[in-house]
Amino acid sequence: MKVLSVNAGRAKAVDYTDAPSGTTGIDKRPVEGPVRVEAPGPRGVGASGVAGDAVCDLRFHGGDHRAVYAFAREDMDLWETELGRPLANGSFGENLTTLGLDVNGALIGERWRIGRDVVLEVTGSRIPCRTFAAFVEERGWVRRFTRSTAGPGAMLRVIEPGELAAGDPVTVLRRPDHEVTVALMHRAATADRTLLPSTLAAAEWMEPGLLALARTHAAKYGTGAPVSS
Repeated sequence: MKVLSVNAGRAKAVDYTDAPSGTTGIDKRPVEGPVRVEAPGPRGVGASGVAGDAVCDLRFHGGDHRAVYAFAREDMDLWETELGRPLANGSFGENLTTLGLDVNGALIGERWRIGRDVVLEVTGSRIPCRTFAAFVEERGWVRRFTRSTAGPGAMLRVIEPGELAAGDPVTVLRRPDHEVTVALMHRAATADRTLLPSTLAAAEWMEPGLLALARTHAAKYGTGAPVSS
């Protein structure tokens, strides 16, 4: 299990984002050498946890609980086949492109050590947005991405800061005692909201936006469906 590339994006003015600045940093490219990773600060104030990476809409992106985004190269390869075109590392706006790591089977609260110094903790899944859809230029992209068998990728917080680089090994340090995976969290937040109350088994580690969604649904509709993978 390793990091294939560390990816960062610069702010770019586009006509397809809802960000007040009219810019996006979704176009991420692999960067050379070690990159500093640290907690960026609270949502709405902190941006990316990856040095040199732009986050342009702080209302919905960045902050301590969504500091780093990881996507599996294996899932990118599935999308290459479906879309019929090459997809470079970083093509989905991910900070870390991984190989051999079960990103979507990771549990909310699972911790990874990357390289010598960095420890990251899984907080949730990526929820596709209009900017993402326009960036990939594919019809019906939000629905396609949401319902695909390829996973959504994982959002992470920084537990121990440091430097990481392409080629660094990834070690799973801890897996919590519940069954709420990244894939299940994504399904609950998008395609099957009856699963949301059951994801509260991972409440201690969930990023605040998803946690609020799950709690609101549970309060309104009750316990919902049992967790299943």
